[in-house]
Amino acid sequence: MVVTDGSQDPGSMTRVGIAVDVPEPWCGILTRRRAEAGDPQAAYVPAHLTLLGPTDIPVASLPAVERHLAAVAAAHQPYLLHLRGTGTFRPVTDVVFVVVAAGISECELLAGAIGAAPELQRESRFPYHPHVTVAQDVAPEALDQVYEDLADFSAVFKVERFTLFSHHGDARWQPRRDFPLGC
Repeated sequence: MVVTDGSQDPGSMTRVGIAVDVPEPWCGILTRRRAEAGDPQAAYVPAHLTLLGPTDIPVASLPAVERHLAAVAAAHQPYLLHLRGTGTFRPVTDVVFVVVAAGISECELLAGAIGAAPELQRESRFPYHPHVTVAQDVAPEALDQVYEDLADFSAVFKVERFTLFSHHGDARWQPRRDFPLGC
């Protein structure tokens, strides 16, 4: 919401999320497979590894959040991430994902440091588990098929940055700023 003098209403909120993008060609492969399964999020959310899920914060807190994220990024070095095979959270939730085979502790440390900012602390139903979602909110048969189709999937890439995304009620998450690791 914008007030008439052109400044932002101090009470206005924005939704943010923080993720590591999966690079091409793997992003396209995983996002396409998610769409083929009928997952409604495939059109709006490319393949990524979440470090902080959707979190509502005051717009006025964005500068402090960005300063915190810059400090977190500077304190963590780039690392190799190996995605291999599939896993599932069933029967707890109907989700199939690509497994993080290497880089788990680095993701956990980043996620913990990011979530330490008072503005980014949030309730979570489950403990943090780094993964790349490839199907959710689809029929059990579609979940089974994605699980089988990507069982031999493998990708290794260097994580050199994470991205702050924002969401303003439209259907697509928008990248707001990249934070290079070790800088």
